[in-house]
Amino acid sequence: MAEEADPEGSEAGSEEVLLTPAQLIRSLEQAWMNEKFAPELLESKSEIVECVVEQLEHMEENLKRAKGGDLKVGIHRMEVERIRYVLSSYLRCRLRKIEKYFPHILEKEKTRAEGDPSILSPEEFAFAKEYMANTEAHFRNVALKHMPPNLQKVDLLKAVAKPNLDSFVFLRVKERQENILVEPETDEQREYVIDLDEDSQHLIRYKTIAPLVASGAVHLI
Repeated sequence: MAEEADPEGSEAGSEEVLLTPAQLIRSLEQAWMNEKFAPELLESKSEIVECVVEQLEHMEENLKRAKGGDLKVGIHRMEVERIRYVLSSYLRCRLRKIEKYFPHILEKEKTRAEGDPSILSPEEFAFAKEYMANTEAHFRNVALKHMPPNLQKVDLLKAVAKPNLDSFVFLRVKERQENILVEPETDEQREYVIDLDEDSQHLIRYKTIAPLVASGAVHLI
């Protein structure tokens, strides 16, 4: 049975992407790996998450109807648990990043151009706003209200560290890329251009290939 996903979140009448269950799980696994190794919060894959949840429910219903002594039942049950682990780990990873970088994530969401995809699902956006409100209330009640009036404000954008986009990541190239500009690592070096061959693996600064991760041209490993 094919699962449907609309990564663009577009309105009716737009092109839909059809995924088989196997392709759906592979998409979830790749989103998980990218999210796990990227220093910043990536675009939400809420459509994939919703489809995987539906697929898990379908698989569990099939297991309930299966004969208990069948060896295949145990194998399928382990696969259900594996998929559930990947899904939970993916969502936990995103929540950790939201808690760690919430002011910058909300600022990026606020300045997002109309039509650009959101990096937050509606549930994550509500969580980030509530987390920020609770953090501000905590600072105010614990410390700020006891300080002089001119010091009773805190700029969370300055107080909370930004994601380190200069960190290095391992990647595998899915589609050949040419003329990738690499910034120098020291003052003595100059900018240079590299080509990334299909299926090749590299260790490179994240911000150099961040657009390629977003487009799916490379996968983090």
